Amino acid sequence: MKKIKLPSELIYALGIVILSFAVAMVTCANFGVSMIVAPAYIVSCKIEPLTFGQSEYIIQGILFIVFCILMKKMKLIYFSSFATGLIYGALLDLWRLVIPHFNPGITPPGSLPMELRITYFAFGMLLTSLAVSLFFRTYLYPQVYDFFVKGVSGRFGIDRTKFKIGFDISMLCVSVILTLILFRKFVGIGVGTIIMTCFNGMLIGFFGKVFDRFFVTEPLAKNFSRYFALDEKEDCG
Repeated sequence: MKKIKLPSELIYALGIVILSFAVAMVTCANFGVSMIVAPAYIVSCKIEPLTFGQSEYIIQGILFIVFCILMKKMKLIYFSSFATGLIYGALLDLWRLVIPHFNPGITPPGSLPMELRITYFAFGMLLTSLAVSLFFRTYLYPQVYDFFVKGVSGRFGIDRTKFKIGFDISMLCVSVILTLILFRKFVGIGVGTIIMTCFNGMLIGFFGKVFDRFFVTEPLAKNFSRYFALDEKEDCG
């Protein structure tokens, strides 16, 4: 079967929009945010002037430094990953501002009917995994979390899905330590966090396989895409 060609740039844009929307959706469900964004959410709850999106800039900035250390190099183009994080953070704050159910100032977390909360969480988890799988299929760098997984797993020859699962578990541990230090109780972490930790990596792998079966990405700016290769052998899609 002939696969449908899709512009890499379009897939990148869809990834940002879907991911930011999904995170806002999961957050309003109040079953616990994903282990990946939990540190930023916890920080935003502790330091009130900081929005959720702004806290993401801090956490992703720290992770970006760790990434460069592990890669043993720093390229100017790497900073485009942080730029993606800036766009994502801005969109996340926007969704939480313009959609009443997502806005904690209008709809306090956990105040929605249980059926709606479960629906929001389920769809949010699926959309989160879909968005990450899209990021892995474009040459443009995803936000730092996914860029870290893509770059480090490639650098050390580790299966990406398995590395993603390990990364998720590590972020969960960091989140638990952070919330206990700052609040001495669980904030932003709940049964939903555990569910996403267990299934997020597998769902990303599933969506990736389905995507690869029917679609293939191709950059519109082929010459420009060459600058985003993490190494000489990488194929930029």
